[in-house]
Order: sequence, then structure tokens, then C-alpha cells
Amino acid sequence: MSYPQNPPYPQNPQYPPGEGYHQGQGQPITMQPIQPYQPGMPAGPGGPMGPGWMAMPHAPPPNCPPGLEYLSQIDQLLVKQKMEILEAFSGFETNNKYEILNSIGQRVYYAAEETNFCVRNCCGARRPFHMRIMDNTCQQVIRLNRAFRCESCFCFCCLQKVEVEAPPGNIVGYIRQQCSPCYPRFTIRNAQDETVLKISGPCCTWSMCGDVEFDVLTGDGSSRVGRITKQWSGLGKEYFTDADNFGISFPMDLDVNMKAVMLGAVFLIDFMFFEVGPKSKKKIKH
Repeated sequence: MSYPQNPPYPQNPQYPPGEGYHQGQGQPITMQPIQPYQPGMPAGPGGPMGPGWMAMPHAPPPNCPPGLEYLSQIDQLLVKQKMEILEAFSGFETNNKYEILNSIGQRVYYAAEETNFCVRNCCGARRPFHMRIMDNTCQQVIRLNRAFRCESCFCFCCLQKVEVEAPPGNIVGYIRQQCSPCYPRFTIRNAQDETVLKISGPCCTWSMCGDVEFDVLTGDGSSRVGRITKQWSGLGKEYFTDADNFGISFPMDLDVNMKAVMLGAVFLIDFMFFEVGPKSKKKIKH
């Protein structure tokens, strides 16, 4: 697996300050807005790690799964899907690839979908997949498993589900779609399948020249603690490709396992609402 070479740093939009909580205490905190990267900014407290990679934290939290140490120092991520020229011109789906960056543009992980040609082009966005998320040593640190399921909220026994392993073979949580006829609803669950956070999306997930926001709520749904944002990336890219950009914010002190599950929720949301192939870009997907 080869990594993309020296991509341009993202110009992140400003996130509005949100409300968070200290895990286990229920006390409100304030999350800082994402600061856009500017040329000449320092690589961060850990220094550079390879060409544009985030440095390994010096003091990872105890009992942290290998590879998730980076998440302990992060409360925001940017997920950038790589644009595939062959897919844009031919209309045939290719395996999705993503860069995962921190708020100053350093690469944290690289993600690659694992499906075959027939599954991608026959099942489309509903396709089952394995998503490999790797660090700068090409070591797989997170694995997402999505089975083929119905997307209709009226199929109560067959709603969408993604299983999150970190490292592969060790289940740390699940993302489950909830039955909701008007609004997208998901739950973020731990390894015991207990609800930790909830995700609530807008009634219409299509927007012209604007971002689409999904609120991350506490387990009881009483307050917002983060956000998943589908970022508008320009008319040409939006219309002719299905390469999307997402921003994620969550509490800094959230358990690293739940941060990994939150990251997995981005890929499920992308496939369910924004993975529209080039031949179908004229359709509005709700």
C-alpha cells in the first residue's frame, strides 16, 4: 500500500465553539474552533514525523490499544477522500481511499476500502466493506466491518451497523442506525453494545454551497458534545465526483476507543448519504 505523496495542507473552515463534557463527571467544557493551517506553522509539540505525519505522543494513556495513542491528544479530525480520476471519467466505482489529518494538517492515519469490483458496482453505496485504517508505518490500527443491510428505517431488524476493531480482532465498539423516518439517527456504542453517544443529522442531507452538519450528543441526548460536518468542497468536485471532506470534533478527554468509533461513524455517514457515483450526481439524495 503506497501513501499519497505530500498532499496540500487543508484549509479548514472555522468550527463554531461547541459544548462538551468531562467523561464520567457531566461537567460542561468548551471546545476550541479548528484553526486553519498556514504555511510556516510549527509541526506541533511532538515535532515532525516523516513527511507531514503527526508525531507519536510521549505519554499515551494507560490501556490504550496500539495505534490509538494519536487520538489521545486530538479533539478534531479532518477526513479527506482521495479523488479517483478513473472513477470520475468512467463511472466505475473504485476502492475509496482517505487521508485523516489533525487540525494543523498533519496526517494521522490513512484509510483504504477493501471490496471487489462486482460488489462495488452492483451494490453501490449499500455495499458491504472492510475499511483498513493505517498509521505512518503502514500498520493496520483500526478495522471497520460493514455487512450488507437495508438503509430503510422501516426495516427494524436490518438497520445499518458498523463494527469497529482496534487493533483488528479486538472489538472496541459499534455504530448502529436508529429507526427514525425523518432524521438520520445513530448511536455510538462501546464493546458491550451500550450507548455512549448519539448522532443526530438534518432532515435533508443535501446542501448547495454549504456544509451538512450532524450533531454528536451525550448518551441521553440532552446536550451536544461534538459534530460531524460534511464540508462543501466546490461545485466541480461535488457534481462530478463522490470525493468528500468531513470534519469531526469531540471532547478531548473522550475515551480513545470511542474516538475510534466516532471516526468509523464518518465512513458510514459518507456511504449512506454522500457516496453517489459520477453517473448519479444529478440526483439529489435525501
